[in-house]
Amino acid sequence: MRADESGPERESREPTYISDAELEPEPRGEPETGGGPTPSREPFRSRLRKGVLAAVAFGGVLGGSVRYVLGLTFPTSRGTFPLSTFAINVSGAFLLALLLVYVLEIWPPTRYVRPFAGVGFLGAFTTFSTWMVDTDHLLGHGHYAVAAFNVFGSLFAGLAATALGLAIGRMALARRVRLAARHSRARRYGWWVR
Repeated sequence: MRADESGPERESREPTYISDAELEPEPRGEPETGGGPTPSREPFRSRLRKGVLAAVAFGGVLGGSVRYVLGLTFPTSRGTFPLSTFAINVSGAFLLALLLVYVLEIWPPTRYVRPFAGVGFLGAFTTFSTWMVDTDHLLGHGHYAVAAFNVFGSLFAGLAATALGLAIGRMALARRVRLAARHSRARRYGWWVR
């Protein structure tokens, strides 16, 4: 911006700042007129939508139940590698990465899929606490190598599963874009164009 610029052009380029006085709530009683919109002072609880909270809660109940049933179906013996917790966490990392590609890039915007599936179901399905408790039990019984493998193997496998989920989701997105382009070209030129 040059120093000789002035007038409305210069004013529109400068950022506008809100003073502390403008952010203070209006006194109770009659609201002032002509002062413009006032910022919302609602508590955080009242801004949350009850449907979103219900979706998170319902997903959490389902995810925790599935994890509990898998833990009972495939129990881990003391002193051995906790394969069920490992498989649950790694599969959860894969599913979360795949889900986020679909939610953010493929499916139309929705309000409840990410809270239900990502936060609720997969948040309750995966378990950081059980992973650490299993590691603590292994260390307490002197199985240091298995405990180290549990920590570092879970980390690397989770990262690999996340990368795989993202790659598969992006391949699905690319395939969908190719099919949409092919379909629109066929519509434009006729059924014989493939």
